[in-house]
Order: sequence, then C-alpha cells, then structure tokens
Amino acid sequence: MNPALKILQALNEAERLYHRLVLLVGGVGSGKTTILQDVSKQLDVKLINTNLELSKLLIEMTGKQQTLQLPKLLENLVNCGEKNIVLDNIEILFDVTLQQDPLRILQTISRNRNIVVSWNGFVENGKLIYAEPGHPEHKSYAAANLSIISLNANI
Repeated sequence: MNPALKILQALNEAERLYHRLVLLVGGVGSGKTTILQDVSKQLDVKLINTNLELSKLLIEMTGKQQTLQLPKLLENLVNCGEKNIVLDNIEILFDVTLQQDPLRILQTISRNRNIVVSWNGFVENGKLIYAEPGHPEHKSYAAANLSIISLNANI
C-alpha cells in the first residue's frame, strides 16, 4: 500500500485514540513532503510549513518569550477549524535554544484534531528517533502507542 493511503487509513483509526497524531517518518530526501502534498490534496487541507509559519511569529520575541510562547503559537496555527491538519518541516520544534519536547507538543495539539506530521528521522529497536545520536537536536522516544508510517525499511 502506498504511504499516502496508509496515512489516510491511520487517520481513520486515529479517531478513536487519545492522541490523534500520525507521524510520517523518513530521512532527508525520502519523499515525505511529496507524500504530504498528496495527502493534503486528498483531504482538501493546506500543507503547513511549520518552520516558516512559526519563524514569522517568533522573530520579534526574546529567547525566553520564544520558549514560553512556542506551544501556544503552534496550537493557534493548527486551530483553523479543520478536522485534519498536515504539518511539514517541523525542525524548529527541535531547536535546542527553544527547550521544547517536540513529541509532547505534537501530542497535545492532536487531542482535538487529526494531525499528520513529517518526522525527519527513523524508527529502530522500538524507538522513534530524530537526528543521529550525538547531534545536539537528537531525541529518542518509545515508539509503542504511536501511529507511525515509516519510509525506512527497518521498522
């Protein structure tokens, strides 16, 4: 089954979950954006470039204000009345200067709506990983109970 169809199926299943979050996981150049463009067309929703939209909102703030306001700004960004939201380019959430827990933020905003998110990383040994170990932005989460569509062969 192609990844876009897997995402649409996962969104239907997510309706029954506490966190209605579907992660499209793959490395740089794996085709995540193209797949999300297809999904957003099928759902008839806008594909949100998270880095671009949040950067516009954060640019005039101090570092402390950015750290405090980022979760609320993302919540406002996705609070557009749509049942389904598609987010691409979420790297800003991992910026170490912003001191955020990206997965937790995404789970929080997915309580009242379906969220599909591109995740630049991989799944390995039951872990959802962002960035390589040793990289300042490296994060590792337990993959259990997460809705993951992986473009990597090792899931």
